[in-house]
Amino acid sequence: MVLFRRLLGEVLRTRRIRQGRTLRQVSADARVSLGYISEVERGQKEASSELLASICAALDVPLSEILAEVSDAVALEEAALAIAVDEAAAPAAGGDVVASAA
Repeated sequence: MVLFRRLLGEVLRTRRIRQGRTLRQVSADARVSLGYISEVERGQKEASSELLASICAALDVPLSEILAEVSDAVALEEAALAIAVDEAAAPAAGGDVVASAA
């Protein structure tokens, strides 16, 4: 199962680290507790739209850009899961073939 909150957290963490910023700095700029932002980044908490907007503003990144990145990550994970399911459902090559010499 694809967890949106995990992927959102990964995108936010990547953006923050790329900027060379600490959780403490983003927390202060977003006016959100450090612990809560940490939990969002680790995919343990669902971010409300207001919280997400505050974090995006603190990172100086449009919300739409973050959501687009998360959407792309969701699509990649869904495709990977579909491939894994297809491979698991496919019979092993030659495993079910029975030859008969009548």
